[in-house]
Amino acid sequence: MPHEPATIPFTYPDVGATTGDFPKGYHHFRMRRRIGSGRPMFNHAASQVLEYEMQRGTGIFVAADTPTAEPGTELTVRLGIGPLGITAPCRVVYVVDEPNRRGFAYGTLPGHPESGEELFAIEYDPTDESVYGVIAAFSRPGAWYVRVGGPVVRLIQRWFAWRYIMTVRSCDRTAKRKPEPEQGTAPH
Repeated sequence: MPHEPATIPFTYPDVGATTGDFPKGYHHFRMRRRIGSGRPMFNHAASQVLEYEMQRGTGIFVAADTPTAEPGTELTVRLGIGPLGITAPCRVVYVVDEPNRRGFAYGTLPGHPESGEELFAIEYDPTDESVYGVIAAFSRPGAWYVRVGGPVVRLIQRWFAWRYIMTVRSCDRTAKRKPEPEQGTAPH
């Protein structure tokens, strides 16, 4: 069933800009870390990203209106601890589905404490079969408390990016440890 077109506008005008040069007037952030090697790992990690496991694994995922990321999907994350949490609505802007790169980007909606876009991707380097987790974002404060938080907010962003990537890396290791079903015929 196709997703209905969104009616709530994004909180920033540069929708889709994580595909190229980031726009001026925002804080720019990029993190790329090697998480392993091999095409099977790339495929598994890419599936995990598209199923929101980066957000689930860090404990911030609340809900999405599709089981996997697709353009127009609205999702909600919750930032903070206990009663000090902030609900942050987002919408998937685009999905990356290339032979050596997969993932998605979401943009902020009204109520999100920041204004901007974030890319979550997995990249495969065929020259040495390395697999990388990638987080890239541009943002600026969307709420007064983010503006006041300044450098602390940027440290938190770096920490979350690292956690996102480590979560997918952990998902891959967990999948490798699962026992394979036995092959053969079933008993009569």
